[in-house]
Amino acid sequence: MASRTRAAAFSEVDWQAAWLAPWRALGLPLAQAVADGKPVHEALNALRGAPLRFVEHTELPAGTAYEQFIFDTGCVPTRNNLHDFFNGLVWQRFGQVKLRLNELQAGALAAQGVGPVRGPLRDACTLLDESGALLEAPPALWQALLARDWQALFVRQRALWCEARVTLVGHAVMEQLVRPRKSITAHVLITFNAMNSEAAQDADLALRLDAGWLASKPFAPLPLLGIPGWWQANELPGFYDDVTVFRPRRHPLKKTADAASSSDL
Repeated sequence: MASRTRAAAFSEVDWQAAWLAPWRALGLPLAQAVADGKPVHEALNALRGAPLRFVEHTELPAGTAYEQFIFDTGCVPTRNNLHDFFNGLVWQRFGQVKLRLNELQAGALAAQGVGPVRGPLRDACTLLDESGALLEAPPALWQALLARDWQALFVRQRALWCEARVTLVGHAVMEQLVRPRKSITAHVLITFNAMNSEAAQDADLALRLDAGWLASKPFAPLPLLGIPGWWQANELPGFYDDVTVFRPRRHPLKKTADAASSSDL
């Protein structure tokens, strides 16, 4: 029964969806192996792309923090579900980024312990890990995103999206998109960097993940199904008028937004 349930869940993943394009070549055969009955951790270990090993979730001792266990053992406890599947998939491509996030999480745990409140650094690491995204785009799109000017971002500047590229790095948001809904939102890490090769992108981003910078929450919310070409419904009139999803900015832009017109772009 468990294997049939798992196969059904993995069969729901639409590998032709636009948001999975950067992950298709790596993820499709992996998903097929899991659907055929291989445990997720074994399928991930067979790829040999991640900088550590995946183990059954039962190896995580009771009372031990997940992040601390990974840091201490070099092993990722993994369940046979889509959430942990996508987590392992991101480890394969962004292993240095994930290691850096784990290092920061473990450092914060060592300094503060496990408490009811994570604190700004652990919050930011979790946000990037669960719902993060990277954006390569022309300056006009960055400016509109940071201003939350959704009409400029998705309507007036719509043609510019053919020059943009979004790569999801948050495994929870990848899981949510298995069943798309309008409100699904990623948090774009504000880097303005061009997308390099996968290996260089992973290493370069890992070096940028400074504790102080991350704790400042350098993210911009992006409703993913508003991206042109990602969901047919966003071609309908009035799609972007829904203020429960496309929310206006509540506060004036800070210096981060001004950087969108700088030479960093």
